[in-house]
Amino acid sequence: MKAFLLAAGLGTRLLPLTNEIPKCIVPINDKPLLGHWFDLLFKSNEIESILVNTHYLPEKVERFIQTSPYRKKIQTVFENELLGTAGSLLKNREFFNDGPFFFVHADNFSIFDPGDFIQAHHLRPKGCDMTMMTFKTDMPEDCGILELDRKNVVTAFHEKVINPPGNLANGAVYILEQSILPFLKKIGKKKIDFSTEVLPHFIGKIYTFHNDQYHRDIGTMESYLKAQDKR
Repeated sequence: MKAFLLAAGLGTRLLPLTNEIPKCIVPINDKPLLGHWFDLLFKSNEIESILVNTHYLPEKVERFIQTSPYRKKIQTVFENELLGTAGSLLKNREFFNDGPFFFVHADNFSIFDPGDFIQAHHLRPKGCDMTMMTFKTDMPEDCGILELDRKNVVTAFHEKVINPPGNLANGAVYILEQSILPFLKKIGKKKIDFSTEVLPHFIGKIYTFHNDQYHRDIGTMESYLKAQDKR
């Protein structure tokens, strides 16, 4: 299986830390965030290759990747103009032409078993086009909060609303089927956001995999500092 790590964000909420370093390689317990993702995915022996998109300070991301023991299995693609999360996927769809693939918002720090995630996806209910990671958040108003049916399929999605109905959140880590790609093309534009322009159209067709180990969006300084406590 292949994986696409979205790593092009500006990291404005982490200033001044991100004045000199891209958000995707800020250190978590003395290791760059992308390094955690590379270890997690490649050490599982489930992932054969990874594509990473870049935009902000791309030369620093490239330099880090060249130091990685997995560098021969990693490709990068530079976005001069940010295309949005789904727009990036659409533009690079030729990389994912042979079955399901991981689609990862790499500004999260996550610990889970990729093999278990893949197994859950293979066992998803009929008609589901993707499997979404879920987690319990301590900041529900900053997340996409989910409602599920008895089969753990998403029935409602509340994106960063006041007083959301619970704390079960979208972890922004997915396994997608090829059937997602024609839908993106049908939208008919280059810039597309996955959370707001794609997910609502697949309600009832999104299975879930619950991460009960650890998951945190490190996009704010408060959350970034909390992630340093995880050993």
